[in-house]
Amino acid sequence: MPRHGLLHHFGRAQLVVAAAVAMSTVGSPLGAQSAGKGFLFQEPRWTLSVRGGIDRPNAGSDIFEFVTTELTLDRSDFVGFNVGADLAYSLRPRLDLTFSAGYARSSDPSESAKYLGTDDLPILQTTTFSRLPLTVGLKAYILPRGEAIGSLAWIPSRFSPFVGAGGGAMHFTFEQEGEWVDEQTDPMEIFNDALRADGWAPTAHVLGGFDFALSPRWGVTTEARYTWGRGVLGQNFDDDYQGWHRIDLSGLSATMGLHVRF
Repeated sequence: MPRHGLLHHFGRAQLVVAAAVAMSTVGSPLGAQSAGKGFLFQEPRWTLSVRGGIDRPNAGSDIFEFVTTELTLDRSDFVGFNVGADLAYSLRPRLDLTFSAGYARSSDPSESAKYLGTDDLPILQTTTFSRLPLTVGLKAYILPRGEAIGSLAWIPSRFSPFVGAGGGAMHFTFEQEGEWVDEQTDPMEIFNDALRADGWAPTAHVLGGFDFALSPRWGVTTEARYTWGRGVLGQNFDDDYQGWHRIDLSGLSATMGLHVRF
């Protein structure tokens, strides 16, 4: 094909794409909520999200009851920060397979609720609780994430709500460091020690949220996630917490972040 003919043919292809996008923006209900200017030549298959927010554990097992009775801690003191990342692959236009990792942690100072030191000063310690889930799940979009204009262009929706569920494994750590009272001695003694237990536990979750498109590739992601899990304290030989019931790893998190489609 001559050079001028090739340029003419390429120009017509561009014109067709632009016309299709313009017609969809004006005439389609989806166009009213499309992601501003721009489009993609095909629907992306992968989405990477990074989120951060707040995590509220249930703190419902006997180890938490003990520390909130013996120390100046409340269950609300275990609220901490939460960060997470998701890699999603589109199985169908409204269904993703997701691979997720997260990290939640709280660290709170406290003192003995019953005793004072011999110098009449508080008996101090710090309690740290952390969780790291690694999960696989499915995420279903309630509304279309975008609209294909023939085989020439794909326009993302501005607002895309979703729900999902999944499961996997969670690593947890519960540790306390500071001063303690030995009630078995007479008179009672105060000693310093660092106590720790960690391990893995199965976990499951449900979630809901929405994506808000800022451009054809970039957007904001919000998510609320409830997680179930209970872990065995003292599952390692050198753990300090032996003989306790399973530690409650369940809780609710609320996060917000950014996603990119590719």
